[in-house]
Amino acid sequence: QLQLVESGGDLVQTGGSLRLSCAATGFGSNFWAIGWVRQAPGKERETVSCISGNGDTANYADSVKGRFTISRDKTKNIVYLQMNSLKPEDTAVYYCAAELFAGASDAPLIPNFSSWGQGTQVTVSS
Repeated sequence: QLQLVESGGDLVQTGGSLRLSCAATGFGSNFWAIGWVRQAPGKERETVSCISGNGDTANYADSVKGRFTISRDKTKNIVYLQMNSLKPEDTAVYYCAAELFAGASDAPLIPNFSSWGQGTQVTVSS
């Protein structure tokens, strides 16, 4: 059974940092990419980052490029999202999501994934 559990969301001041974690279980192959998707009230859902199944490829939305870093600990089956220089516009519920791709190095910033976690709230105060 596929399961994704996020943690690490919190209230932080502008310019601060947070690290989100996504514990992934049940993903038996090397072709499951993991993405971080955020949803803010009144805004469209945005995929901010994605990392490939083998961890070799990472992509970022322009809105977070240079500030966020995604990484994957394959031994622990955890995907991290390090968020630095946070801005009020980063405030959102952040979801961890997974999708199966043909290539182990595939990590596209797709809007829809087949498996989702429950989300974790990130609030950045101004």
